[in-house]
Amino acid sequence: MRKPRDYDTELQALTDKAKALKTKKQGQLGELVIACGADDLSIEQLAGALLEAVGADAARKEEWRKSGAAFFRGDGARARKGARSNAGGTSASDAGAQSRSGEAGAA
Repeated sequence: MRKPRDYDTELQALTDKAKALKTKKQGQLGELVIACGADDLSIEQLAGALLEAVGADAARKEEWRKSGAAFFRGDGARARKGARSNAGGTSASDAGAQSRSGEAGAA
């Protein structure tokens, strides 16, 4: 005869796992902010930059993905330098030229 499933225990285990994953993700995001040097920004500046990133077009996000990949490969200093100069108010045409030479942006 089959043992009946304890749905309450299974649900609690899934809830605990989801909470642990959320906590881990928050920690990793904090580590990423620090590793990229974005912890030098005020909380308002960081929030503004992230809000702009959320609303960016697909081509811009692809540039950022490439520079993020470069950062994780170990080219982080170059990617950070490009991100700072790009965040300083370059035009869209300048940003494209920069991304080809220095892969500006953030993931």
